[in-house]
Amino acid sequence: MALNIVEKVDEAVAVRHVLLSVSDKRGLDAFVPELLKTCPGIKLYSTGGTYSALQKILGKQAEGCLVSVADYTGQPEMQGGLVKTLDFKIYLGLLSETYNQAHQDDLQRTGAVALDMVVVNLYPFRQTVAREGVSVEEARTNIDIGGPCMVRASAKNFLRVASVTDPDDYAGIAAELQKNSGRIGLALRFALARKAFKHTAEYDAAISAFLEKRDESEPAEIYELANRLQ
Repeated sequence: MALNIVEKVDEAVAVRHVLLSVSDKRGLDAFVPELLKTCPGIKLYSTGGTYSALQKILGKQAEGCLVSVADYTGQPEMQGGLVKTLDFKIYLGLLSETYNQAHQDDLQRTGAVALDMVVVNLYPFRQTVAREGVSVEEARTNIDIGGPCMVRASAKNFLRVASVTDPDDYAGIAAELQKNSGRIGLALRFALARKAFKHTAEYDAAISAFLEKRDESEPAEIYELANRLQ
């Protein structure tokens, strides 16, 4: 398979469509209204607890700009929230390139939108496993799947997408959007991508370190086992 080598990108990208799914909701109450103020006509796509938090933050404004991911994709969440954002329309929106006509045709064919910013931070795995006596099952439940996928896809496509993983970056991003009429520059997108890949690398390292310390016999001790090996 031939690699998709890109030669042309936009230095400044207007932020029109933002996907938000965060465990740490710190700073959303200031950042999201700023997005609405600096990026006219913006649409916010969200899931679960983040969607509910945004409804409270936005109040009546939510009616014009907030869209649930399930409504956008046409697929309800899997029970327990196990699958929410792992959908072709989402990843087409994250990975499509502005000057690739085939990608633009795919967006039109599916009714997808190009996502310009992803605001994601991950399930609190390290905080969970830091507790005394935490079980393998508690740790397993707090392994985020969709979040790292969205972070990696958006960071890979820093050519067009801002991958935002740290609430401490909200103020700087808002300042750039204010300065540049709702547009975000390539240098900042690249800086955010570097931070995003560091974020997912540390997350995976924490999972690996936890599992490495647990004995292989432990799962058999905590679950009810059906269909036992003879």
